Amino acid sequence: MDFSLLRNIISRYCVGEEIWVDSRTVYIGHKEPPPGAEAYIPQRYPDNRIVSSKYTFWNFIPKNLFEQFRRIANFYFLVIFLVQLIIDTPTSPVTSGLPLFFVITVTAIKQGYEDWLRHKADCSINECPVDVVQQGKVVRTQSHKLRVGDIVVVKEDETFPCDLILLSSSRSDGTCYVTTTSLDGESSHKTYYAIPDTMAFRTEQEVDSLHATIECEQPQPDLYKFVGRINIYKDKEEPVARPLGAENLLLRGATLKNTQHIYAVAVYTGMETKMALNYQSKSQKRSAVEKSMNAFLIVYLCILISKAVINTVLKYAWQWSPDRDEPWYNHRTEHERQRHVVIRAFTDFLAFMVLFNYIIPVSMYVTVEMQKFLGSYFISWDEEMFDEELGEGAQVNTSDLNEELGQVEYVFTDKTGTLTENNMEFIECCVDGNVYIPHAICNGQILSAASSIDMIDSSPGGYRRDLFFRALCLCHTVQVKEEETVDGIKRGIHQGRPTSFYISSSPDEVALVEGMKRLGYTYLRLKDNYMEILNKDDEIERFELLHVLNFDSVRRRMSVIVKSSSGDYLLFCKGADSSIFPRVVSGKVEQVKARVEQNAVEGLRTLCVAYRRLSQSEYQEACHHLMEAKLALQDREQRLAQAYDIIERDFVLLGATAVEDRLQEKAADTIESLHKAGMKVWVLTGDKMETAAATCYASKLFRRTTQILELTKKRTEEQSLHDVLFELNRTVLRQRSISGYMLIRSFSPSDVLSVDCLDFGLIIDGATLSAVLKPNQEGAGHGNYREIFLEICRNCSAVLCCRMAPLQKAQIVKLIKASKEHPITLAIGDGANDVSMILEAHVGIGIMGKEGRQAARNSDYAIPKFKHLKKMLLVHGHYYYIRIAELVQYFFYKNVCFIFPQFLYQFFCGFSQQPLYDTAYLTLYNISFTSLPILLYSLVEQHVSMDTLKREPSLYRDIAKNSLLRWPVFLYWTCLGVFDAVVFFFGAYFLFDNTTFTSNGQMFGNWTFGTLIFTVLVFTVTLKLALDTHHWTWINHFVIWGSLLFYVIFSLLWGGIIWPFLNYQRMYYVFMQMLSSGPAWLSIILLITVSLLPDVIKKVLCRAMCPTATERAQVQCWHHLHMKLEV
Repeated sequence: MDFSLLRNIISRYCVGEEIWVDSRTVYIGHKEPPPGAEAYIPQRYPDNRIVSSKYTFWNFIPKNLFEQFRRIANFYFLVIFLVQLIIDTPTSPVTSGLPLFFVITVTAIKQGYEDWLRHKADCSINECPVDVVQQGKVVRTQSHKLRVGDIVVVKEDETFPCDLILLSSSRSDGTCYVTTTSLDGESSHKTYYAIPDTMAFRTEQEVDSLHATIECEQPQPDLYKFVGRINIYKDKEEPVARPLGAENLLLRGATLKNTQHIYAVAVYTGMETKMALNYQSKSQKRSAVEKSMNAFLIVYLCILISKAVINTVLKYAWQWSPDRDEPWYNHRTEHERQRHVVIRAFTDFLAFMVLFNYIIPVSMYVTVEMQKFLGSYFISWDEEMFDEELGEGAQVNTSDLNEELGQVEYVFTDKTGTLTENNMEFIECCVDGNVYIPHAICNGQILSAASSIDMIDSSPGGYRRDLFFRALCLCHTVQVKEEETVDGIKRGIHQGRPTSFYISSSPDEVALVEGMKRLGYTYLRLKDNYMEILNKDDEIERFELLHVLNFDSVRRRMSVIVKSSSGDYLLFCKGADSSIFPRVVSGKVEQVKARVEQNAVEGLRTLCVAYRRLSQSEYQEACHHLMEAKLALQDREQRLAQAYDIIERDFVLLGATAVEDRLQEKAADTIESLHKAGMKVWVLTGDKMETAAATCYASKLFRRTTQILELTKKRTEEQSLHDVLFELNRTVLRQRSISGYMLIRSFSPSDVLSVDCLDFGLIIDGATLSAVLKPNQEGAGHGNYREIFLEICRNCSAVLCCRMAPLQKAQIVKLIKASKEHPITLAIGDGANDVSMILEAHVGIGIMGKEGRQAARNSDYAIPKFKHLKKMLLVHGHYYYIRIAELVQYFFYKNVCFIFPQFLYQFFCGFSQQPLYDTAYLTLYNISFTSLPILLYSLVEQHVSMDTLKREPSLYRDIAKNSLLRWPVFLYWTCLGVFDAVVFFFGAYFLFDNTTFTSNGQMFGNWTFGTLIFTVLVFTVTLKLALDTHHWTWINHFVIWGSLLFYVIFSLLWGGIIWPFLNYQRMYYVFMQMLSSGPAWLSIILLITVSLLPDVIKKVLCRAMCPTATERAQVQCWHHLHMKLEV
């Protein structure tokens, strides 16, 4: 048992270290600190055992049963089963117990098998060999025996066994390269750093001599955050403290690359590693279909209780006379006479509940689970959603939301990497108003790179221009890969001119560095903390890299502090114009700003570059701020942000860059199809408005006829937010009323079409959104800003939200989800900044993009490209929804058909709780006779072809807003079931009333009557499904006709053989005697025809008088098919 929580509490209140709860101390090599340094507090941490399994051999049965009976339907049937065991009920406990046992067993086997696979995977991981340094020697042990504080040796291409702090590596600069593909999908090599004090260790003896402790935060799941510090003890001196961050932490599951070996110390082990903490499942999402299903179950539960109450009351009303209360053939015992009438009534009520309980379909849950699980493979197997470039297809992370893909009303999409390729190409840069373009065009000729450089040399402002180029070569986190083996041939530095290539987690940075290379300034490498540049004169310049102020989405900029060979301290900064311009004190701001705006209108991504010279004292002050913030264990991020804010000021503007991010293939076609399907598409991006708007026009989110409404900071500075909101609201409402009037007055299709083209598009930025969502608005007496904003959005066909922070993206999704219509939302993105909105939306889809796999890992579904969203929703989503809707309605329908004759039968048997059907039929109806056809239907049904669904996106509107599971449709299916049940019962009753059944004069018996009704029932519900099937395959025929044949064969065997395990055999020879009668055959055919006729007539009339778009498409498909057959 882990006592860490108790230990932390005791330590906090007894030892007096309040910080203890939020941090841990790791003793490297398990060595105590020197006497007098600090108190040695031995701490217990979990071992390195990974446990992803849910059960053990001993707790599987109780734990699994407990989890299954937490489901209300399973618990209900358990109660019914126990009632049948306790009291005298009309049916055998087997009739409820066997289906329940079947459902529980199937689920337990499935979950047990999955857990067994997890156990196998855990064992293989936990028993992996690991090298540990002990007493100056390398000792091999198993992974699960690792402890916090152990010094581990990891060799090239090995996976890190736990979360480690890098102490030293085989590389002279103390760095190592790591791939984190298994964690976040990023295949690029990331650089991690050892601290300067330990980076020189080369042998096991040197590493083992280290005397140090690490103070760090308690385990938390964020892969990209780590706060700690290392205290190194040297002789009797004061310990040296060094900050530790995410760049020093090697995560379990990552792989060492391009480095022979490293030495590192374990800080988090086992289930406390970041990878293990990310195993925790996301919050459970429930689909609209599941909510409808639960609502229908409640209705049927009420019907069940009503039936039981009615029968109980009528029973005692019928038995009110003494001769009926105790007829001659059924004398009550003395004990029964002495029981109180209330107890007797309650017992009878329970007996009726047992008799009618089959109206609640217990097998529906297991069928729905199997349908979702098996159906999810169709997405994974779809070859059209396979991307050759990535070598991957679509992935399903959860199968619980398949049908929700067919109900989407709002699509929230990221821009960069989702709508665009995230494949950046450097277009131009502007320095002090002068524009520089690689491979410039002069007199219609494309000049070479050398000619471009010659033109640059002759341009004015040489010093500022060169400083700008140097800034872009220095202000980045790009790695240089100098050697790569391609087909056995090594590629690298050749003839003094580098042919190396660049790797970075940000495609923008690679594009900028490559752009500078084409303009004559080549970034060579980072070696021994010196950045080397090859300038246009083929001279190598060296700059000492002192500090990197990393990029984050809040600041929207990054900076580096470097020292030139002449001893000057330079602070270079690049970032979004909105974060650079307010911090600029000089430079040609207006010229650069004009160029930035022009590039943004053309859809180019822009960055501004600025610099500042630091004096020795300013540099020392900056170092003090940074070191103070980096050494903090509490609120390190906030303190770093404050330090960055102090340092990044008083800039001199150098210029700006323009990078093009091309639109993804078929992105425009996909958005257009989503619009036609009735979905509203919102683009949520951090880019500036002009760039995002240009992308929206290119992707057909905005059309030329779209009237753009702006709700931006620039406009709210001119007018108050209140006035702008109400003005926009009046505009859209006025246009809506005009459009409505024209629609009413229009008689020609062209008029209607012109009205449809009058649509609005809204553009809002992050600052204005914050003001709109701020609670308790001042001066908002005319109404809530949120409601006004939502009203404007409802009347816009598309919305662009620019300058969005990641949290604001999630706020937008949550706002729409919580609106009064409660629409189904879908969020799609490719980066870590999209995870929050992906988790917030009803359905989250991740793009396997170039910004890592965080979005794909946290999503419900993952697809290679944005274009695959079209088929995901319009085809797979459409099919999933109509299949599961039919499955749910059909289950309720066939159970009404099954149990309502039993209810009617009580009126003819003195409410004696006599069952109409045999025990075997009661037990096998749902789990054998009628289960497979509907399961197969829900997997392979295609009411229209895939090509038709892709060609006509408007068919998606027919299933919108849960249309197939609305209450009117549910009532129709229920009434149809009641009608069929009445036909079954009274048809059989009147056809054989006062008549002989067989040719030998034998009378029509009770079990024969029930068997006749059951036979008509099984054939009717199966043929009803056959009539609803549009897509016939050999397997459909096999299952549907095979189920009917199985019923006939089973009935013949069940009644034709004397089974030794039965005490009595009331069905002996009943089925065969029934089939030997001509009137029985006639009545079966007649009753099946009468039962199916109303549904057929209803479908014919609806198709003829008011066909849906789907039905019209079906007719067209059939017409085309006949035309092809005739040809």
